[in-house]
Amino acid sequence: MGRSSPAGGRRLGPAGHAPYHPGLVIVRAAEEADWPAIYPFFSAIVAAGQTYTYPDGLSSAEAGPLWMETPPGLTVVAVDGDTIVGSAKMGPNRPGRGSHVATASFMVDPGHQGRGVGAALGRYVIEWARAAGYRSIQFNAVVETNTAAVRLWKSLGFEILATVPEAFDHSDHGLVGLHVMYRRL
Repeated sequence: MGRSSPAGGRRLGPAGHAPYHPGLVIVRAAEEADWPAIYPFFSAIVAAGQTYTYPDGLSSAEAGPLWMETPPGLTVVAVDGDTIVGSAKMGPNRPGRGSHVATASFMVDPGHQGRGVGAALGRYVIEWARAAGYRSIQFNAVVETNTAAVRLWKSLGFEILATVPEAFDHSDHGLVGLHVMYRRL
């Protein structure tokens, strides 16, 4: 298709997004200066080996480009006061003829889980994708044993399209499935 974003070339970025206030946290566009606050929980979540396929032992310099999106994508942070308690990254699932479908990834600082941070980030992504002109959102790899995430995404209108058996090597459960989840916008 050759377009730079699903919104007919219109690029939505940090300057185009007002903060979102879902209760106790504010969701806003991430800035480069936020990465040092994101990296500790990014690193801890990856090291736990329960939800992400990123390689173990990534340095901050190696992990930053994997998480901090550039246009047409966007990375956001959930902030409680002065503390970054979670982050999400979003953008087109595939380039070119697949760029009308969005995707996203989410991380909530383990010390702040269970407080609605993931739900706030999820709602932000849905609204961002809708405003950017995407037709749907696809999550490519939701670990089937991550029942809190599966329950959250279902509550936000996502459905499981398929489960790839034994596609994730879970630190506690061994080989488990990865769900492909989908939501029409």
